[in-house]
Amino acid sequence: MKKNAIVGQSGGPTAVINASLYGVVYEVLNREDSFGTIYGMINGIEGFLNGSCMDMKPLEMSGELEYIKTTPGSYLGSCRYKLPEDLDDPVYVRLFGKFQEMNIGYFFYIGGNDSMDTVSKLSRRAAKAGSDIKVIGIPKTIDNDLIETDHTPGFGSAAKYIASTIREIAVDASVYDNKKSVTIVEIMGRHAGWLTAASSLARKFPGDNPVLIYLPETDFNPELFLESVAKTLETTPNLVVCISEGIHDENGTFICELAGDVGIDAFGHKMLTGSGKYLENLVKNRLGVKVRSIELNVCQRCSSAMLSATDQKEAIASGAYGVKCALDGETGKMIAFRRIHNEPYTVDYVTADVNVVCNREKAVPPDWITKAGTDVSDKFLAYAKPLIQGQVNIPFENGLPKFAYRK
Repeated sequence: MKKNAIVGQSGGPTAVINASLYGVVYEVLNREDSFGTIYGMINGIEGFLNGSCMDMKPLEMSGELEYIKTTPGSYLGSCRYKLPEDLDDPVYVRLFGKFQEMNIGYFFYIGGNDSMDTVSKLSRRAAKAGSDIKVIGIPKTIDNDLIETDHTPGFGSAAKYIASTIREIAVDASVYDNKKSVTIVEIMGRHAGWLTAASSLARKFPGDNPVLIYLPETDFNPELFLESVAKTLETTPNLVVCISEGIHDENGTFICELAGDVGIDAFGHKMLTGSGKYLENLVKNRLGVKVRSIELNVCQRCSSAMLSATDQKEAIASGAYGVKCALDGETGKMIAFRRIHNEPYTVDYVTADVNVVCNREKAVPPDWITKAGTDVSDKFLAYAKPLIQGQVNIPFENGLPKFAYRK
């Protein structure tokens, strides 16, 4: 009897997380000799525990599946649910009981660092319980902070959106070039500066905005920041500064914490936001120039208008490759990319041990950051440029993008 497969999405969405979902579902449906039904978990592992799932086959029959690959967000819904550390916890008995009831032989989970924690625990529990279920992680995160892979699906499109938006902000800021002004843009990324570094792609020429870029990989000194801003305003009257939401001082205190208390999510991560506003007030009070702060927030992870064709292609391929690896008997693995060349850009699809990947973060290398800690080097540009290449034709209806949605 053929085993069934199940796929879920977890954590924050990206512009291409649904492209990976498409890759998994399409590949399973085109291997009818190897698979039974392909189910989708509604709201990830948490929803599955509550009995929420759907048959994905009708989406192919209705044509909805094609729209999924250009739809941002998480089609199946998401969750931030942390499985217990104790693999003998009753929740695992419930989960594997449900797997058995539904004849699930293949489990695919699309997500980032915390989602790989779920993949790790389920694969280890399967081994302990003698279950032959194959558990595969499909990577996604705009933060680009998963280790054991060159980059992560979702980053390329977010980087493209950020670079394009920063270029537009810089052009807007230059309108009143006879008066000094500072625009501070706060960018996502938690403890890794990959997204903020992507703002450097916005420059049209050497010395163009954003002139100052601050990543969380280096300690942030507010006084040195003010000095740099004041000095740069002498030559760049309409200054654009890009900062990571996770910038912190030498004591490890996040700059956003200086503005007030921060929340904590289910995995114990501080919810970082507010650094831009804090620095806006600091510049206003200390330098007395016109200043505004902009928080890109969720827009940087959900823009279909700035989909990178390279990113979408790799997201689909990583989902399909995950299915192939599961059929080959692999489990407890995350799909990863191994870069071969920058020019011409080529990658190989490989697997990484999810137990090594989960709960660890990949930082921007120190030699990709300038000594002053206010910019990135050409090494980052060479790394990032291939990932933002190509445009995707988004289907439109009545002048607006047509997205898939669960009925």
